[in-house]
Amino acid sequence: MKRKCGPMVVGVCALVMLVSVLMPAVWGQEQKSAGAAAKKDEWKPEDVVMYESAGGFQVSPDGKWAVWVKTTADKEKDGRVSNLMLSSLTSKKEIQLTRGTDRNFNPQWSPNGELISFMSSKPRPKPNPDAAAMQLWLIAVAGGEPWHLTEFARGIRGYKWIDDNTIIFSAQEDPTLYERETKKKKDGTRVVDDTAHEPPVRLFKFAVKEQKVTRLTENDDWIAQWDVTKDGKKAVSVHGQYLSYAWDQKLPPKTFVTDLTTGQRTELFPDGRIRPYGVEWARDGSGVYVLAPYTTHPKFFTATITLLYFHDAASGKTTQVNLGWENGLGGGFEVTPDGFIASLEAGVRFKLARYTKSGSTWTRAFLEGEHEKNYFGFVVSEDGKTFLYSYSTASLPGQWYRAQLEGAKVTGAVQFTAMNPQYKNKAVAKTEVIRYKGANGDEVEAMLYYPTNYEPGKKYPLITAPHGGPAGADMDAWADRYAYPHNLLTQRGAFILKPNYHGSSNYGLKWVESICCGKYYDLEIPDIEAGVDYLIAKAMVDPERIGTMGWSNGSILSTQLMVTNPARYKVAAVGAGDVEWISDWGNVDFGESFDSYYFGKSPLEDPELYIRKSPLFQMDKIRAAVLIFHGTEDTNVPPSQSWTYYRALYHLNKVPVRYLVFPGEPHGLGKLTHQLRKVTEEMTWFDRYLFKMEKPANEAFSEESPLGVAFRRKSVSKVGTAYGVASKAGGKEIKKPGGREKTAETLIPEVVKRGELEIGRFEVTRAQFAAFDPNFKYAPGTENYPANGITLDRAKAYAEWLSKLTGQIWRVPNEDEVKVMYEGRSGENTLDFWAGYAINPDDVERLEAKIKELGGDAPLLKEVGSFAGAGKEGEELVFDLGGNVAEWVVAKDGSGKTLGGSADCAVDPKAQYRPASAEYTGFRVVRGEPKKEEKKEEVKK
Repeated sequence: MKRKCGPMVVGVCALVMLVSVLMPAVWGQEQKSAGAAAKKDEWKPEDVVMYESAGGFQVSPDGKWAVWVKTTADKEKDGRVSNLMLSSLTSKKEIQLTRGTDRNFNPQWSPNGELISFMSSKPRPKPNPDAAAMQLWLIAVAGGEPWHLTEFARGIRGYKWIDDNTIIFSAQEDPTLYERETKKKKDGTRVVDDTAHEPPVRLFKFAVKEQKVTRLTENDDWIAQWDVTKDGKKAVSVHGQYLSYAWDQKLPPKTFVTDLTTGQRTELFPDGRIRPYGVEWARDGSGVYVLAPYTTHPKFFTATITLLYFHDAASGKTTQVNLGWENGLGGGFEVTPDGFIASLEAGVRFKLARYTKSGSTWTRAFLEGEHEKNYFGFVVSEDGKTFLYSYSTASLPGQWYRAQLEGAKVTGAVQFTAMNPQYKNKAVAKTEVIRYKGANGDEVEAMLYYPTNYEPGKKYPLITAPHGGPAGADMDAWADRYAYPHNLLTQRGAFILKPNYHGSSNYGLKWVESICCGKYYDLEIPDIEAGVDYLIAKAMVDPERIGTMGWSNGSILSTQLMVTNPARYKVAAVGAGDVEWISDWGNVDFGESFDSYYFGKSPLEDPELYIRKSPLFQMDKIRAAVLIFHGTEDTNVPPSQSWTYYRALYHLNKVPVRYLVFPGEPHGLGKLTHQLRKVTEEMTWFDRYLFKMEKPANEAFSEESPLGVAFRRKSVSKVGTAYGVASKAGGKEIKKPGGREKTAETLIPEVVKRGELEIGRFEVTRAQFAAFDPNFKYAPGTENYPANGITLDRAKAYAEWLSKLTGQIWRVPNEDEVKVMYEGRSGENTLDFWAGYAINPDDVERLEAKIKELGGDAPLLKEVGSFAGAGKEGEELVFDLGGNVAEWVVAKDGSGKTLGGSADCAVDPKAQYRPASAEYTGFRVVRGEPKKEEKKEEVKK
């Protein structure tokens, strides 16, 4: 009868077979501890690039399911991919609906809840070169493969189900002859503002079963936002009037209500002061909710708050909805059967409120619930009873929760996403909302990130990190991304100051408009500087170690900080920011509406003003080492700005400067490789010029190479030729020539740290075991082979002897504390190695007789450490977890169990587990007491 070995990749050979289902703890859920927390993992650039995100949530018509979009990083694609997920709202069930590396987004339920539609770039069964890559697809909730619904020449802009067979969508009109002929000529010339040849965007109706498209509108302009009543009879739509609206905002968009049966339409806001960016019909079709920016400026809608209006369909009148909140609406708005729920701007957070309509007025009630302070996204079911929301803080990555909505009370919240589990063992920076006096004596609110291992009384480096915009805001929400990798900097020992300076959003109209009309730079810079002064005065920050960083407007302000107070700032990393404003005006998508708004005039009217505002002409003041980033296809900030920036500092030759250009990238970096390069270069720059901890780089040296491994193995301890360390404890004094006495040393195992666990670097060797048992014999030259043929009792006896010898606690490890170390190990000393291929069970039987010809009791064993060790960057290596001898551990019930591969067993993931033979069984030890399981206390709410 042949002996069977279990699959070594998973690495459990059990004497007592236990079956368990393990539910991994995920970030944001209550975590069940089997002991004290292990040492936290360090942050790496990959952690802020290769993250997961969730969005596009839609609740099913029956309120029992939510479909949503999960976006992940894909190394092979060098970008992000999105797939549809289906989560139960009554249980823990989750189903992945789509797979692969395509873009799948904008899911919607059919009214009967049987189908889910979504936009996708999936390749179609029969490729059509004349059709757009992005089409509308369907998938049955009951299961099965998705199928493409449309094959249009133009991509769909937006769509909405009306009934189970009808979808209304917006799209550009089909190509004209002019377009077709231009395409045939392969003429890539682009005519700027070519209104005559820009295809209009119209509304269409699609019959699903009949596959028939019907044009609903005949407009000659471009529909940007729209919504239709539930019966599909009326539409409200916002129409762009020309192609350079973003640049100068001269001609406002037009808004119409259209009867889709007759084609008759009515313009809503002919005076142009209400310029909607969101429109949505009330559930009963009685009117339209209109979200629109508001400003006191007579010309530009550049810095605004959002107001809400209601257009009553019966009377034709439009009135402003009294929100009772001067800061205006935030980013969230959901219509309910009796009104709406909205997020209100409230500084570093949002305040959610439910508004109930009664006649022509609305009654407000703030939402109350477990996470009410930090809602950062929400969705409401059709009946208004199911509430999904995102909860996050600046120190806690976001997760989505499901709850019930009873009036304004959010009850029964349950987390149902498990995003970014890799963060759960990271040391996350403490964050705090601080307030201090800034420009004009006004209070400035800021997010402050603390150094990871902060100790009160010590002074730390500081990095200012102003946000983009300027009409943006830093929130008490998770925001670690490539542009602002907070935790990579805090783990290096820095504070990060993120002030919501004058001109930021979320603080009301007066604040966001405060830097217009020539005041750009005049208030923001004093605000940031005052924050630095505040932290220095509190003896938290070392005034000699201050840097700055930012992207877009954050880069612009960082540069101005360096020319305003050059002695303060020692280092900067800036991306996609301006330094010279005259050329900015004509070279970006919104040049006139941005520059003339914030500076008060165009460069044609006052070129001297633009020169005074441009830090380019003060570059000689900069004393900081400057690292610059920019994408070549940026239309928000011209790439020439960073070239000018770099050339100026290069020409002056007073400070270190480095410029990285990212080919093909717009204002934000899209490729993962570019994001990683940006973050890696940034950390190296700050290590060199702020933290003074840069490791000299050698471009010819790879840490993963055999040479790199050789350097990592230099720390392995030996006594003579034997692995281990020498212990004088318990040694006997011996006489030496000349009368001097010396204490004999005993060879014991070397341990290394894995979190808080101290574990043997190697399996206990024969030489180490012989120090305990002089009767344990081994062949000369095999002292560094693993001690084999060891029973659990003998392993425990060895650990007990070690404890008495050293006065420390030594023991055989518990299964729970080491099991994960053995999982996924391959390429080590197993039977596959000796066979030279992935051996199957039948060949194992044939090979056993051949192995016996080698002689000896365990001829396949090798010296410990003969194969690659395991250990992350910064960790000491541990060897032979996946092979050589199977190793004893103690199971929860106190019985013995072996983990890991062995030289006599094949790596066969299909096999059931069996213990290795006695000749190929050994052990390794751990030092220190086992962690006691924390007692769980039930708390009644």
